[in-house]
Amino acid sequence: MKSAGYAIAVFAGDGTGPEVVREGLKVLGALAEGGPAPWHLTEYAGGGQYYQKTGREWEPEGAAAARDADAILLGAVGWPGATLPNGDIAGRALVLGVRESLDLYANVRPCRLYPGVQHRISGAYRQVWSPETVDLVIVRENTEDLYTPARGRLRRGGETEVAIDTRVVTRKGSERVIRFAFELARARARGAPGDGVRRVTCVDKSNVLEGCRFFRETFDRVAAEYPEIQRDYAYVDAFTQWIVRNPERYNVVVATNMMGDIITDLAAVLQGGMGFASGGNIGEGHAMFEPVHGSAPKYAGKNQVNPFATFFAVEQMLRWLGGRNADAPLVRQADRLERAIASVLRDGRARTYDQGGTVSTTDAGDRVAAAVREAPA
Repeated sequence: MKSAGYAIAVFAGDGTGPEVVREGLKVLGALAEGGPAPWHLTEYAGGGQYYQKTGREWEPEGAAAARDADAILLGAVGWPGATLPNGDIAGRALVLGVRESLDLYANVRPCRLYPGVQHRISGAYRQVWSPETVDLVIVRENTEDLYTPARGRLRRGGETEVAIDTRVVTRKGSERVIRFAFELARARARGAPGDGVRRVTCVDKSNVLEGCRFFRETFDRVAAEYPEIQRDYAYVDAFTQWIVRNPERYNVVVATNMMGDIITDLAAVLQGGMGFASGGNIGEGHAMFEPVHGSAPKYAGKNQVNPFATFFAVEQMLRWLGGRNADAPLVRQADRLERAIASVLRDGRARTYDQGGTVSTTDAGDRVAAAVREAPA
């Protein structure tokens, strides 16, 4: 650990982002009580609303802070009507820009159903899954595919005639994210909930798309280095039904950027909805963590949204920092936070509107902070 502690740059962003980040910082404050905090937090302005006021996507110090920080905590980006001259959302620099500039190539999305949380599949299927059946991680490539700037429009006479998005799948991009997935499967304490097998599932569309064929070829080449990990395959369209029908089969899933973007939000319904979904954008030397529910403008200012995704993002951040720096006390703080979150969820003490409850964002944060104080260090 650095003698001055870990530098964490905080970008609350737009809409409900400041509301949930406020609660995340409250929980970090509770963890730090009783001794000097092993981190120091600096908040920076940025996002679509900031752009509307200033004409800049983030304050001038923000880019340097993101580059120099040990970790970044992001709230949300996006606001109605806030767009750049090229049509991109204002605030893009805080998300896609940071991913690109810091080469955060692995988007890591845990999907776990905790006791006391209802998943978001309705009707007769409501009781199909239990916390013992949903515990997987989806690793999505984060820097290429359809999200590269290899795109454009052909305009003639003021009218758009053709819009082109070019898919880019590289050896480097594929190999490193697939290796990340296998290393994660090796490190996870348990395998798939259904059978205990440590496996990595490659999700693609290799029966049709050339880029996916290349991704699967790379998967097989990397998998050969991990004979103790079972390799598994799924076409993305079939996977969308299999993960809903049999989530207990999955341990670690790896996918290209666009397909991973879609299947991670599908998986979120199994863990209770987007209000519980956190994500880590991880590279070799930098990482950014966020609740992935977006800015939710229609709920902004109502003190109503579910902050648990932010709590999980904070836990994920502390765990990554602790692991990367061989900082066992910080890993124990992450464990402490997870125990506190789990206890509040299990007892139903902080159900927000999306879980059929009436608890406010602020109250949920207060209850998790209180549980942190009660949890042994």
